[in-house]
Amino acid sequence: MLFVKYSLSVIGVGLLLAAAGILIHDFYRIFKKRGEQPAEPRPVEWRPALRLAIAGFVALLAGLSIVLVPSGEAGVLVSQFGGARPSPLYPGIHWIAPLVDHVELFSTRDHIFTTTLPEDPKKSQVLRVQTKEGLSVGLAVTVRFRLDPRRLPWMEGNLAQPVETEIVPPVVATAFRDATPGYMVRELFATRRDEIVRGVAGEIARRLAPDGVIVTEVMVTDIGLPEEYAKGLEGLLLKEQENDRMSVELEVKQKMVQEAEFEADADKVREIKAAEGKAEETVLEAKAQADAMQHTLPLKQKQIEQSRLEAEARKEATVMNAEAMAQAKVIDGKAELERRRLMTQGDADHIRTLAGADADRLKLESDVIRGNPLLIQKIIADKLSDKVQIMMVPNDGKFFFANDVLKAAPAETSTHPVSSSDAR
Repeated sequence: MLFVKYSLSVIGVGLLLAAAGILIHDFYRIFKKRGEQPAEPRPVEWRPALRLAIAGFVALLAGLSIVLVPSGEAGVLVSQFGGARPSPLYPGIHWIAPLVDHVELFSTRDHIFTTTLPEDPKKSQVLRVQTKEGLSVGLAVTVRFRLDPRRLPWMEGNLAQPVETEIVPPVVATAFRDATPGYMVRELFATRRDEIVRGVAGEIARRLAPDGVIVTEVMVTDIGLPEEYAKGLEGLLLKEQENDRMSVELEVKQKMVQEAEFEADADKVREIKAAEGKAEETVLEAKAQADAMQHTLPLKQKQIEQSRLEAEARKEATVMNAEAMAQAKVIDGKAELERRRLMTQGDADHIRTLAGADADRLKLESDVIRGNPLLIQKIIADKLSDKVQIMMVPNDGKFFFANDVLKAAPAETSTHPVSSSDAR
């Protein structure tokens, strides 16, 4: 259809030029013949030129009656008699009355309105607002919006054109200037920034909605703080960073202390486990020794009793010697005589104690030998040279050449007790 539109326009213009060419050619021929010789001039051919002109005008009007609305745009049909028509023209081919109606095109794509900071060299609108402290703050704002195609006829007849430069910027600036005086500078750029942007975006959308402008997004890309406030804020941020660094270092040290405590607890647990293991090992060894001692308990009891008696004797002697030495140091004047007397008495007591211990030991040995006469033979064999061979025979002595001798040994033993000296 676009090709037909341009073809009709070209054909219409061509036919009009052809009609004009015919008339120009006829007038030129008439004036030329009048100058050369007096003759009856040929009349001007009005009818062919008129037909061509009418045909060209019709083709041109047909081409002008076709309107193409591109993609991403919408049109408003404006009549010379009735003004804007209420129905918008969407992308595509539309027919209009040529020379009476015309179409105003509007972009329905997203538009971007931006503001820059005062120190920004770009040629854009500068937006300054006042905070609760009375400080002037620059805002770099970006607003995305688009035109509602259904409201385009009303916008064409009631709003200043273009809307994106005449209507949107004042509304955006007014919304921000009305909202920021209720907030501190720190809230504006840090703590409540998102809340402020959401509130302003809602206010802008509410104000522009009746005008057919749909706001899709409002962003604050940058905030220009006053120079003095920026310097103070920089110092405050440095202090906060230092505080954060110290907090991190403190946490690291606390973790190191906790790690040391955990290691100490682990070492303590390991030591306890090792001690428990050693204790269990000692208990097991003691149990093993106790089990082993059960088999040798009778003999060991006697050895222990003998060792106890000897230890008591030595202890008594040691105590008496200590007492004697203490008395010798206390009584310095009678030290020599008393020392000799006490030493003599101590030696006598020692001898008596040893004698008593030997007597007890001999008595015990005598009781053992009396109960086991064959121990005499073992004692004698132990005292003999290692070259002597010992043979053990049963008590009845059957089939043994020394039967009578061995039988006589118990009788002699019973009639003549052996002393400790003979046993040796």
